Amino acid sequence: MTSDIAARNITLDALRGFAVMGILAMNIVAFAMPDTAYITPLASVPQTASDPLSWLVSFVLIDGKMRGLFSLLFGASMLLIIERAAAKGEDPARVHYRRMAWLAVFGLVHFFFIWSGDILFLYAVIGSIAFLAHQWEPRRLIKWALGLYLFGMVLWAMVYGAMLFLEVTASAPGADAALVKAYQGMMDSPYMSIDGTEYLAIYQGGYGGILAHRVGEWDAPLTLVMQGITETLPLMWLGMALFKTGFLTGALDSAVYRRWAWRLVPAGLILTLIAGLVVWQLGLGPIAALNGMFAWTIIPRLMLTLGYAALLVLAVRALAGSGLIARVAATGQAAITNYLGTSIIMTMLFYGYGMGLYASINRTALWLFVLGAWAVMLLWSKPWLNRFRYGPLEWLWRSLARGAFQPMQR
Repeated sequence: MTSDIAARNITLDALRGFAVMGILAMNIVAFAMPDTAYITPLASVPQTASDPLSWLVSFVLIDGKMRGLFSLLFGASMLLIIERAAAKGEDPARVHYRRMAWLAVFGLVHFFFIWSGDILFLYAVIGSIAFLAHQWEPRRLIKWALGLYLFGMVLWAMVYGAMLFLEVTASAPGADAALVKAYQGMMDSPYMSIDGTEYLAIYQGGYGGILAHRVGEWDAPLTLVMQGITETLPLMWLGMALFKTGFLTGALDSAVYRRWAWRLVPAGLILTLIAGLVVWQLGLGPIAALNGMFAWTIIPRLMLTLGYAALLVLAVRALAGSGLIARVAATGQAAITNYLGTSIIMTMLFYGYGMGLYASINRTALWLFVLGAWAVMLLWSKPWLNRFRYGPLEWLWRSLARGAFQPMQR
């Protein structure tokens, strides 16, 4: 029994480690360039000839998939915490909601004082909702998850499709003046601008100006919750279902994982590549790219998220006992520390109050920073956890949620 639990935990931790490392591969653009560059290579600063190809590779292989995997694992980890609380005779609801409350605090601190790309507040709010279904059977969880996910697909296809329709009609010869005005007003938003002037002025400046900008966007975490609920909640529910079935803990036969990987990954990659090429054919503009990211690839993104999970379980199983998997699992066990720590390091490297590299490194070269950060995660996490029970922020989170300092030393 002990070895089964250890295998289950190391599989979850290793998957979480791969996810938190993969998330940085996308977030690095948002650290180093104007926000619109995350959407379209036309907003990359500096511009290079390789930007469209670099964007396409990330779009097809990474964008949304690692975040999706992290959401699955968040749902699975919720159930693991619930199991442990129940086994100790504690109230699972009280344990869970105290954890979510403090995670929300961590997220708001992260958003306002470190980096505006926070997802912890989103996870805390959505995790509070997801808990209501923790006793559901896997079949019911999957049905509700897929239903909400498909509803989100239709909703966002309508929203972004309407934006694309407006762009096409407003750009046509003899377009109605009201349509042209509406389109220009939409494109005047800093989130749609490809010149990045506003972001350059903010993030190449001092900490005070950056903080003032975030305070001015105080409602952004709530907006992200509203935008992300139709993706994040279904994925957490799916994670809960896949935890109950043993899929995410590596409890199933290898043939099951190979079958699902073969069914989902090739088709998901082909469909995503087609969407990316359509965006490219349409000129890589922000509206076309938004449709590609949040409307046209919703189904293949889910396929790849689940397919990647199957492939990674197989990788963990094949490399079980190796130093690499042990280090990746330690990275996942200290995922919150690695996530927030990466934000601190990257903002210090790129923002004006640090080394000031903002808008000076091209998209392809940013991979060097990603690889360096991965090396740091893998190098520090395992030695730390050999001596201590938790990562630093995991220990703080646990202590705050339980209202008492938790034992730290092994």
